[in-house]
Amino acid sequence: QVQLVESGGGSASVGASLELSCAALGATFAIHPMAWYRQTPGHQRELVASRTLGGVTDIADFVKGRFTVSRDMGRNTIYLQMNNLKPDDTAVYYCQGIRGKTTYWGQGTQVTVSS
Repeated sequence: QVQLVESGGGSASVGASLELSCAALGATFAIHPMAWYRQTPGHQRELVASRTLGGVTDIADFVKGRFTVSRDMGRNTIYLQMNNLKPDDTAVYYCQGIRGKTTYWGQGTQVTVSS
């Protein structure tokens, strides 16, 4: 059974940093794209950052310059480094992995940024 397990969320002050991790269990995602999304109540889930096998990254404009995405292929893990956090970054963050025609999602991890 394939699982994506996120960790690293929590509460942070404005301007602080957090790092999210997402470990893929049950299957390798080494040659498959993985990404981070986030969602707030009443809004659609939105792409935050993605990274392909070849190292191509896509960072949403609203976090560009503050967030970076990286992957550890050996550990089957994707990371989201979030710096200079803002209250608008408060959301549930989800890890996504795509293998063939199947899209997998993690359970989500809450990030709350307060002043």
